[in-house]
Amino acid sequence: MLLEAVYHRPRKNWSYAYDGRTVHLRIRTKKNDMTEVYALTGDKYLWDQTMEYIPMEKLSSDELFDYWECETQPPYRRLKYGFLLQQGREKRWMSEYGFHEEPPANPDRLFEYPFINPVDVFQTPDWVKDAVFYQIFPERFANGDTSNDPEGALTWGSAEPSRDNFFGGDLQGVMDHLDYLSELGVNAIYFTPLFTATTNHKYDTEDYMMIDPQFGDKDTLKQLVDLCHERGIRVLLDAVFNHSGRTFAPFVDVQKNGENSRYKDWFYVRSLPLEVVDGIPTYDTFAFEPLMPKLNTENPEVKAYLLKAAEYWITETGIDGWRLDVANEVGHQFWREFRQVVKKANPDAYILGEVWHESSIWLEGDQFDAVMNYPFTNAVLDFFIQQSIDAEKFSFMLGRQLAGYPRQASEVAFNLLDSHDTARLLTLAGGDKRLMKLAAMFQFTYSGTPCIYYGDEIGMEGGHDPGCRACMEWDTAKQDRELFHFYQKLISLRKEHSALRTGSFHFLTAENQSGKLAYRREDDQESIIILVNNDKMGQTLSVPVDDAKWTNLWTQEEVQAAKGRLSVKLPAYGFAILKADA
Repeated sequence: MLLEAVYHRPRKNWSYAYDGRTVHLRIRTKKNDMTEVYALTGDKYLWDQTMEYIPMEKLSSDELFDYWECETQPPYRRLKYGFLLQQGREKRWMSEYGFHEEPPANPDRLFEYPFINPVDVFQTPDWVKDAVFYQIFPERFANGDTSNDPEGALTWGSAEPSRDNFFGGDLQGVMDHLDYLSELGVNAIYFTPLFTATTNHKYDTEDYMMIDPQFGDKDTLKQLVDLCHERGIRVLLDAVFNHSGRTFAPFVDVQKNGENSRYKDWFYVRSLPLEVVDGIPTYDTFAFEPLMPKLNTENPEVKAYLLKAAEYWITETGIDGWRLDVANEVGHQFWREFRQVVKKANPDAYILGEVWHESSIWLEGDQFDAVMNYPFTNAVLDFFIQQSIDAEKFSFMLGRQLAGYPRQASEVAFNLLDSHDTARLLTLAGGDKRLMKLAAMFQFTYSGTPCIYYGDEIGMEGGHDPGCRACMEWDTAKQDRELFHFYQKLISLRKEHSALRTGSFHFLTAENQSGKLAYRREDDQESIIILVNNDKMGQTLSVPVDDAKWTNLWTQEEVQAAKGRLSVKLPAYGFAILKADA
C-alpha cells in the first residue's frame, strides 16, 4: 500500500451533507492500489450499537489516483468515521491521527461530522437539474423595436460584428421569437447584461437600476419574464459586480472631484487624478481596461447598492437568478452576503459564478450554486474537437473534477461548449459537423445543465470576440435546419429520460490512445449506456452488461447483448444511446 497517496479531510468535497439526512464520504488512494475500501461509521455516543462498515465504490479516477465514495444516513445526524483500506489480505485502518494495523477500540480519534445542521446543508435549485439553457447576447439576437435603436445602428446582419458597431437587438426581439425557442425545446435563457452601458456588450454598467433603453425598460423585461414563465422558461440575468463602467455616476464624480469626491473609496484608487500611465490605469480595473473600474465591494455603501440591485430585479421582475461576471475577483464575504439576500428574495434562485478554473472554494454552500464549467469545456474541446487527447485522458480530466465538487454542485454545473467569450463551436471544429454533434451529444448526456450559445443550433460560425457575436440568422433558407433538428432531438431525449439529467455517471470504457468511450447514466427508473467512437474509422465497442435487451434511443433499433456483453459497431464519429429494456 502506498499510504502516502491516501488523502481525506473532514470537509468540502470529502465529507459533506448531501441533504438533511445524508452524509457523503470520499477518500483518495493511489491508482489501482486498493482492492476494497470501507467507511467505518457510527454515533460517538452509541458507538457499540451503531458502528458499521460501509463499502465504498470507486467514484472516478485520474492519472494518479482513485476516488472512492459512499453515503450514510446517521440515525441521529451525528457521525464518527474512519476508513478500512484493503489490498488483498493486507489491511490498514485510517483515523484522524493516521494509519493503524488494528481497528480502533473506540471512536475517540476518528474523523467527525459533528451534526447535520439544516442551515449548513448546501441546497441547489431542483429546476436547474432539468434545465437546458440558451445563451442570448441581446444586441445580436433580434431587433423587435426599431424605435429604440441606438444612433448609427446598422441594418440587421449587414456587416461583420465589431467591438463598436450596433444592430439594434432588444428584448422585444426576444419576445418575438419565443415560439422559436419553445420549438427548439430550451427551458431557460441566460442573458448577457441588460443594464445601461455604453458598449454593445454592456459589461461596463452605467446604472444597475435601469434597463438599457436600447433594449427596452423595466416593464419590457417584466413582460418578457412573464411570457417566458408561461412557457416554462426560466430567466437568468448577468450581474457585473466586480467592476462598473466609466460612466457610472460615482466614478464620474471621482473623475471630476478627485480627492474631494465622496465616492473615491467606492473604487481602488492608487493615485489621483485618475489617468492611464503607460497603458496602466492609476486605479484597479477589470484587466487593464480603463472603461471598467473595479468596485470596492468591502465598502458598505457599494455593498448596499449592489445588494439592493440584486434583490430589486428579482422582486420587481421575477427573474430566476444571476450569472456573476468575473466572480473570482470579488471577495468571498461579499458573495456570502449576496447569497443570503438573493435566496431570501427567491429561495429557488440560481446563483452562477463566472470562474474559469477549479472552483471548489466557491461551492461549499455559502456562495454559488454552480460555476460556468470551463474545465468541462476544455476537456470536451480537447477530446472531441481538437482531438489532442485520447479517451483515457478525457476520462481523467472529468473524473478529477467529479471527485473535486460536492454532488449537488455537479448536478447543477453550467456545462457550456462556447460563449460570447470564445470562438463558436462549429468554427473550433473546422466546420466539421460530425465533431460538433459528438461534442454536443456528450454535453447533453453528461451530469449538469447544458447551455447552447445562440445560433449554434443553426450552424452559425465565428472566431473569438467579436467574431462570435454576429447577428442571429433568421432567414430559414440560410439556417442549417438539419443541425437544428439534431439539437431539438438531443433536448427532447434529455427531457424524456431522467437518468440523463440526474442519474449517476460512470465511465465504462475510456481507451488509451483511442477515441473509444463508453459511460453509464443510471437512476431508479432506467439504465442508459452511451457508446462513442471519436475516430475517423468505424469501430466496434463492447462493454459488459447485466441486461440482455437494449433499445437505441437515437434510432429506436433493438440491440441484443450476447454472453454478458453489449457490442455495437459505430461509424466514424458515431454514437449510440442505449437503454436497457428491463
